[in-house]
Amino acid sequence: MSYLNTKDGTSIFYKDWGTGQPIIFSHGWPLNSDSWESPMLFLAACGYRCIAHDRRGHGRSSQPWLGNDMDTYADDLAALIHTLKLDNVVLIGFSAGGGEITRYIGRHGASNISKVALISAVPPLMLKTSDNPNGLPIKAFDEMRTLASDDRSQMYKDIASGPFFGANRPKAKVSEGMIDSFWRQGMQASHKSTYDCIQAFSETDFTEDLKKFDMPTLILHGDDDQIVPIEAAALQSAKLVKDAELIIYEGAPHGLIDTHKHQLNKDLLKFIQS
Repeated sequence: MSYLNTKDGTSIFYKDWGTGQPIIFSHGWPLNSDSWESPMLFLAACGYRCIAHDRRGHGRSSQPWLGNDMDTYADDLAALIHTLKLDNVVLIGFSAGGGEITRYIGRHGASNISKVALISAVPPLMLKTSDNPNGLPIKAFDEMRTLASDDRSQMYKDIASGPFFGANRPKAKVSEGMIDSFWRQGMQASHKSTYDCIQAFSETDFTEDLKKFDMPTLILHGDDDQIVPIEAAALQSAKLVKDAELIIYEGAPHGLIDTHKHQLNKDLLKFIQS
């Protein structure tokens, strides 16, 4: 079990598999590094060093009351990179983790970053505003907070057995194991941290951060994502990042790391090796 301590005393758990060029994976809400096991196993076997941490308040990391915001998440990621003395890093972020790595680049620069992949990621902004008409209304996130306060365990089950993996679509094939894994990871996390993170991933504007990207960038999204709509996310990010490669998975849901893992693994390897 590997841990590092941040400047505010938060203990961050991380996995470190394999050797070679480092790849860091940042997970989504309300998950932890276990959600990356398939890409990590695949890419480590291909000769890469695969590192994934549990965000503060999630998984096996400690559960501080404060710091559940994108700036602090980015600073924790910087602490991980500094502690492990990493360079020539590939950053891969899923959903809220895509926001974390985007804010890292905006806040800490990209001198030690070689490539970036955003998968089903929240940037540039999930919230609907006058400048972001394709976003989701604040009511949607208020409802999430209400459900979390009332019965977050059931909320996680409903999300996993419904829109996250696209299980509510005709002919969907979503195993009970996938649903159970989502629920287990969610319940490992701090109630306070996951509650606060709803605001962090939905209301943080990453537009200016994306404009600082100057490295090869892969943006990958499913066109049937019911959690992070592609119109407000990947399609907009691809306009903001110069020369970004956009890959759209037809019919894929938000949780395509699991539902389309073999295709995703191949696309990630091709991108990293290019």
